[in-house]
Amino acid sequence: MASKDLDIDQLALYLHLTPTQVNKMAVRGKIPGRKVNGEWRFSESEIHHWLEDQIGVGDAQELERMEKVLEKNIDVGSDDRAMLSDFLSPLAIQIPLPARTRGSVIREMCQLAASTGLLWDSAVMAEAVAAREALHPTALENGVALLHPRRPQSSILSEPLVALGISTQPIPFGNVTGHLTDVFFLICSTDDRVHLRILARLARLVTDDVFLTMLRSAVTPSEAVDIIRTAELELIQSTVGE
Repeated sequence: MASKDLDIDQLALYLHLTPTQVNKMAVRGKIPGRKVNGEWRFSESEIHHWLEDQIGVGDAQELERMEKVLEKNIDVGSDDRAMLSDFLSPLAIQIPLPARTRGSVIREMCQLAASTGLLWDSAVMAEAVAAREALHPTALENGVALLHPRRPQSSILSEPLVALGISTQPIPFGNVTGHLTDVFFLICSTDDRVHLRILARLARLVTDDVFLTMLRSAVTPSEAVDIIRTAELELIQSTVGE
């Protein structure tokens, strides 16, 4: 399906910015766009990729703003689950994750997702995730990787889900500064906007060193889910209290 185009007013509404702000960003090359008959046009899929990149480099305050923007722009009919932990099943969590190479991590994480019955073809998902990693590694400096394909894989998923693997020994996973990785999340989505919501929530959670310490100490999948849900609730309450 072809991506639809947005004009300046539509993109401004989506990003909760003014048309003037969007125009300045486009002119300065800060946001992907092109001129059509003298008017700016923005591919919705390219904007989604741009947002994904912004999530990857944002600080805590910017991540919070980004998440609020995404929460306000969910299409009617999109998945309305409010919590990241609602997308997690103990079946898709492995502690410890035995994989010792980047390729085996990707394969085992996709097999974990397939064990839920919601992902029908782990090999196709693994290929898509590997292609995304080759394009731009998702490993962060804090030892977390947020694995996902470049495009939603609706043809092999019955609904969105998140898988989690925690290794006892950090491994090289493509982080450009050489930091090793031991916590692996896999985001499997059927929709760009739900994908971005999950990614934004995960990005906010993993900026918290205390959360990561607790998650790394989890012994069972159920314990990991409880840690994530508790951290999410605290995050939501702190946001509401501001």
